[in-house]
Amino acid sequence: MPNIKPISDLRNYDEVLRHVAIGSPVFLTKDGHGRYAVLDIEEYKEYEKLLAWRKLKAELDDGRRSGEENGWIPADEVRTYFEKRYHG
Repeated sequence: MPNIKPISDLRNYDEVLRHVAIGSPVFLTKDGHGRYAVLDIEEYKEYEKLLAWRKLKAELDDGRRSGEENGWIPADEVRTYFEKRYHG
């Protein structure tokens, strides 16, 4: 069950932070609506890795689609292609 607390509980932040653990963030509400999440730093780092992985996967998928639709660049021409594209 999610740990939900009103933001006013931050007046006693030690008590709020005591409930934060990996896999168990504390959700803070403002005016009865979810507003903030407090999570363990290790869990946040894993979240950042997940976002980076999603971004990389999307870029790889775009590249694959581009190759399928526009044709592939032969492996021995890749370096030349990128040098021309990014260095003039």
